[in-house]
Amino acid sequence: MQNIHSDQAGSPANHYDVIIIGAGAAGLICAIEAGKRGRKVLMLEHTDQVGKKIRISGGGRCNFTNIHATPDDYQSRNKLFCVSALTRYTPQHFIALVDKHKIAWHEKKLGQLFCDGPAQQIVNMLVSECEAVGVTIRLNYDISSVKEDANFLVESNQQPVTSDSLVIATGGLSIPKMGATGFAYEIASQFGISVTQTNPGLVPFVFNGQEIEFYKRLAGVSIPCTATCSGVTFAENMLFTHKGVSGPAILQISSHWKNNNKVHLDLLPDFNLLSHLKDQQTARPKVELATVLSALLPANFVKAMCEKTFTNQPMNRFSLKDLTGITNTLKDWTIQPDGTEGYRTAEVTTGGVDTKDISSKTMCALKVQGLFFIGEAVDVTGPLGGYNFQWAWASGYCAGQYA
Repeated sequence: MQNIHSDQAGSPANHYDVIIIGAGAAGLICAIEAGKRGRKVLMLEHTDQVGKKIRISGGGRCNFTNIHATPDDYQSRNKLFCVSALTRYTPQHFIALVDKHKIAWHEKKLGQLFCDGPAQQIVNMLVSECEAVGVTIRLNYDISSVKEDANFLVESNQQPVTSDSLVIATGGLSIPKMGATGFAYEIASQFGISVTQTNPGLVPFVFNGQEIEFYKRLAGVSIPCTATCSGVTFAENMLFTHKGVSGPAILQISSHWKNNNKVHLDLLPDFNLLSHLKDQQTARPKVELATVLSALLPANFVKAMCEKTFTNQPMNRFSLKDLTGITNTLKDWTIQPDGTEGYRTAEVTTGGVDTKDISSKTMCALKVQGLFFIGEAVDVTGPLGGYNFQWAWASGYCAGQYA
């Protein structure tokens, strides 16, 4: 039976110049670029849809890039690895493609670009570009094995196929309900390519025990802050949830958090709270602390903090030491999460296929000629706000020039 499969796979009808496994952002761009070079391209997707994560991104509007994206924004064991791809395929390149298809878009904040309409427009654009260069796409394709001899042999629940080049664009472990698996890491390990430790990234924090009651009562409350952990700081909003904390600032810092790390939150950034409290003590000595703080922070949060940490009393009853303690608590509110919500809600996977085993120019494995890894599967992770799509476009583009 094995010989029969090999013969069938090796026939001209079942042989391709390039097979791309994974029809997400990186895979689609790679297919387009390889197709432009006249390569016979086959894209295989194990789910029933192309671009599932694109469809749900940006609240259904697709935050397709960030105009401020630079290599310095990305984390990896090798910070320099992403430089080549990101400088060769910039946000302006993808914007030009969006404009070519007359898709209306807008900048929301901090350089984040969104479609005016549904994210499906981006998927349709990419599929249209694939069709224009003759890319074949097969869905519901469950791969059972990948082998390499003279060619790459992909066996599955359908007829086996072979190719000269094989591109792994299956992403990471985030959002398994969208079809995420560890396939890329399994293939890497199979071919002797290292995989760094993976963790959920851009994910909410959770708390256990009695502490969770504090967060539950504040669910829905949002506070602008700066979040700092592992020497990295992000300025955005935090959001209380029934399980702990989320919001952009928390999601950003979660990618840099490791178990048992503490996260430091400045709940009044760029504000001299101690000076303000002393002024209020002089100007309004009989006003209670909760009233003063509620003018600066959400009243529900202030009430909870006065019950849990502070004593709510008239300002003239506080000593300088008391006011300093209140200031330190709010300017450096330190939390120690019990964990995260995990890959179930994580927007990205940090870590992945080790960049030391991949060419930064071509995205090809150094040990295996013709085997490429792109997108989220690789140990390159960007912050929230279109950066990870930009890495997908850039890494897919580069692989498409060589696959």
